[in-house]
Amino acid sequence: MPQLNPGPWFSIFLTSWIIYLTILTAKITNLKLQNEPTPQSTKKEKTQPWNWPWI
Repeated sequence: MPQLNPGPWFSIFLTSWIIYLTILTAKITNLKLQNEPTPQSTKKEKTQPWNWPWI
């Protein structure tokens, strides 16, 4: 069965994945977001301690 012979297609498959992982992922990670997230407020709120009525 010629489908089980990895000689003809395995090298094409391997090189296409290497190209995909090196070139395309580098291009995708270099994209910069248009709107940088900014914090709404820098003021810390005071936390209330928990009330444990059964203790």
